[in-house]
Amino acid sequence: MDWFSEKFGQIASWAVFLSAMICAGNAFIRYGIDWSSNGLLEIQWYMFAWVVMVGSPYVLKVNEHVRVDLLYGKLKGNGPVYVDIFGLIVFLLPIMGYLTWLSAPYFWNTWVSGEMSQNAGGLIRWPATLALPVGFAMVWLQGVAELIKRVAYLQGAYAMDTHYEKPLQ
Repeated sequence: MDWFSEKFGQIASWAVFLSAMICAGNAFIRYGIDWSSNGLLEIQWYMFAWVVMVGSPYVLKVNEHVRVDLLYGKLKGNGPVYVDIFGLIVFLLPIMGYLTWLSAPYFWNTWVSGEMSQNAGGLIRWPATLALPVGFAMVWLQGVAELIKRVAYLQGAYAMDTHYEKPLQ
């Protein structure tokens, strides 16, 4: 799963670049030659959906995800690893599994119906809705991988950097 997260993280970084180029192109076209397209505007948020959804597993893999730091930064030794295991089992895995289960039929309905944007010149919706079950399932799988790593770390079978640096704010 780590390999997949790495590859999809690279795809997400390219999608950010492409989205920025499309955004700049849209601005040039709109203000430079006084023309606009809803399809070009919508592709930006479609790509942003993919950036967030397929980039999230990579963020979890490299331990740069957002966490509520009430206790985490004060814990020493294996304490942070136990907090991670608790969070993965109690929060991340059940919620990502549930969101995958909810979003899959939503995607399927947009696929089967050929749902289109209601904006003139808008795009088909299924590429954006596909990002939901794919992204949630990938975060779930990366969560399983992280759980396995932490259990293996506690058993001494896996070397892991447990250093935590509180974000500057």
